[in-house]
Amino acid sequence: MTSIPCRLAFAVGAVLLVAGCGPQAPVTPPFYVDLGRAGTSVDAPAARTMISSYREKNGASALAIDPELTKVAEAQAREMAAAQSVDVSLAKGKAARARLDEAGYPKGPVVANVSAGYRRLAEAFSGWRDSPQHNANMLDKRMTRMGIATSYAPGSKYKVFWSLVLAGPEE
Repeated sequence: MTSIPCRLAFAVGAVLLVAGCGPQAPVTPPFYVDLGRAGTSVDAPAARTMISSYREKNGASALAIDPELTKVAEAQAREMAAAQSVDVSLAKGKAARARLDEAGYPKGPVVANVSAGYRRLAEAFSGWRDSPQHNANMLDKRMTRMGIATSYAPGSKYKVFWSLVLAGPEE
C-alpha cells in the first residue's frame, strides 16, 4: 500500500503533467504584432530577418542591425509622428544622408524608406515591397547595415510612422 505523501506527490505530478498539455495562449509572431498603440515598437531582429531573407532571395546580401542607424531611424520616426506627416522627413536637410552626416556617421551609400499607417511589420514590408522605389531601396546591393524604428502618434490618422535606414560601407 502506498503512503499518503507518495499518493499526494503522484497526484500533484499528474496535475502538473496534464496542465502542461492543455491549450496555451497563442503567441503572435513579431511581424504581426499590432504597433498601433502606446508602448509598442518594431522588433528590429525580426525586421532584419524578414528584409534579409527577401534580399537573399533576390541576390543581395543579408543586413546587420546597426545601432547608429537605429538611432537615426528612431529620431526620424519620432519627428514624423510629432508632425503627423512623413513629409517632414523629405524636407531639405532631412534626407537620410543629411541625418547621418549630422550624427557623424561615416560617408557611404545610404537609402531610406519612410511610411505611415501600417500597423504591423508585415504590412510595412509588403507596402515597401510593392512600391518600386521602396523595393529598390530594400534590394540595393550596396547596403549592408540597417536601422528600423516606429513611432506611435495616437492623435494622427496614421497612428504608426516607420523609418528604415539602410547604409553601405564607407566609400
